[in-house]
Amino acid sequence: MVKMAPGCREIRKSILRASRASGHGHIPTCFSIIEMLSAVYETMKHDPARPQWPERDIFILSKGHGALGYFATLAQYGYFKAEELSTFGAFQSRLGCHADRKKVPGVELSTGSLGHGIGVTVGMALAFRIRNSPRRVFTLIGDGESNEGSVWEAVMVATHLKLANLTILYDANRSQVRSLPIPNPAERFAAFGCDTAEADGHDLDALKAAVARPAATVKAVVAHTTKGHGCPTLVNNMFEWHRKSPSPEQLEQFMGELDLP
Repeated sequence: MVKMAPGCREIRKSILRASRASGHGHIPTCFSIIEMLSAVYETMKHDPARPQWPERDIFILSKGHGALGYFATLAQYGYFKAEELSTFGAFQSRLGCHADRKKVPGVELSTGSLGHGIGVTVGMALAFRIRNSPRRVFTLIGDGESNEGSVWEAVMVATHLKLANLTILYDANRSQVRSLPIPNPAERFAAFGCDTAEADGHDLDALKAAVARPAATVKAVVAHTTKGHGCPTLVNNMFEWHRKSPSPEQLEQFMGELDLP
């Protein structure tokens, strides 16, 4: 098993604290995407001090219910102070249960409706190419939302146009094992024309290498992840914890589990 990067451990701890304070948060699904988010923010061009920097690359979290994980990552990379995470989901907080581009620094698109984010990223990537801009676009989609036909329609358009400035990260966390799972997602992305790679979704270095590698068309990175990664209790009870907030005792337990080697 790959050792968890210290920064990713701290992001997970921030998620737990914010969920405890707010009573909100999809903790297991947030835990599955942390290394992917970190790989993107350690690879793409961005400036937390200038969230609207005209030369920045774009990241869009298409699986919008992972917002708390996204916010904790943005705080870790300096877009706002970590203390604000405790207001997640609270009245008049700018950190809602889905990300709002008009309120949160670093958020490029308000997401939540499954299957919509990837379509917007295809449009952005095409716009940058038309402008001869070197800017790149990254999007993270879930295996559950990939049951939506709009996801594959967007992929077909992107590969038809050979949008080499677009990277799709697919969270293969098996959240759909009880309903409509997608077997062999890497084969499907390749069949749709993507330059496809697979990686351990909790190996930060492997993900950074997969995200950074050059490609002549749309790049798809299928990340094999575990819901609740880092906390055995969450991993073993991922459906029970889909929409729960920890008690003080559970928070202490989960913090301890994250600190295990």
